[in-house]
Amino acid sequence: MKITVLMGGASSERNVSLASGLRIVEALRSRGYDVIAFDPSQGVIDEESLAQLAANGVGTEPPSLEDLARSTGGSFLPALETLSEIADADVVFLALHGGQGEDGTLQALLDMARVKYTGSGHLSSALAMDKDLSKILFKAAGVQTAEWLMAPATVEEVEGSLGFPVVVKPSKQGSTVGLTVVKESGKLQEAIDEAWRYDDEVMIERFIPGRELTVGILGDRALPVGEIIPVHEIYDYECKYTPGMAREEFPAKLTAEETSRVQDQAVAAFTSLKLRGYARIDFRLAASDDADGRGEFYCLEANTLPGMTELSLIPQGAAAMGMSFPDLCVEIVRLALK
Repeated sequence: MKITVLMGGASSERNVSLASGLRIVEALRSRGYDVIAFDPSQGVIDEESLAQLAANGVGTEPPSLEDLARSTGGSFLPALETLSEIADADVVFLALHGGQGEDGTLQALLDMARVKYTGSGHLSSALAMDKDLSKILFKAAGVQTAEWLMAPATVEEVEGSLGFPVVVKPSKQGSTVGLTVVKESGKLQEAIDEAWRYDDEVMIERFIPGRELTVGILGDRALPVGEIIPVHEIYDYECKYTPGMAREEFPAKLTAEETSRVQDQAVAAFTSLKLRGYARIDFRLAASDDADGRGEFYCLEANTLPGMTELSLIPQGAAAMGMSFPDLCVEIVRLALK
């Protein structure tokens, strides 16, 4: 079977995508598949370049917009003008994160070309990437999510509707790129301006103190729940991709009732966005004020092309149920063919 792994691209999550793609290429080759590594911004990645990328790693911060423009030309699709690596593949494995690789743009092109690919389709990818629309659909499906406003918003509006602290973030980004926790009203506009560097829409969301949890979905089943315990206050870019900056526990220390409840919420969120194949649904478990100690789960977002690096969460969730990383990749391919 011929598989082309798309990795890199021109989003601020380029380095993470390259790290994910490298592992996927190695895993699928270990199972005997004929695998090509392909960067939509630059073309086929040869073996020497793959080795150099592996040595570079992700880094502790996302690349700047200026660095992206220099390294990719700022364009996602020029190398797809010659499509033999895509058209001749039995499956295209999408290891892209953020931007046009995850927002449904590429998925729509592949749909038009009748090419099979991993993950969700163009509509559901676009819905999941847009955090504002996602949260509207979550609420309609009975999935609890933190209250929010969209910028522009005044300090008075934020204080009246949400209170401080709040989370300010680009509405269509991942990996906490451009995200700030704002604890003082005087810092609000600065955070909004930072988020606007990465997107044309900015979300202001009530900050939920508590535990950070994640649930992977593979096919029609929820994987074991994981808890993330970062060194920093939030699970930011550095904590996600730097060894030693976060501790992950799979399965999370929850009661059987809590585990079932958050897995059900994850499946409901997955279904509400019409996702398919696999995804990762992130939650906060708020500190409980109830006498019975029962906290509330708040869905943060759905990730349609979650990270597949050595530190990523979907692979850890799969490992907790006895599934190796190569087997996980093969199952994702099988779901795409199905």
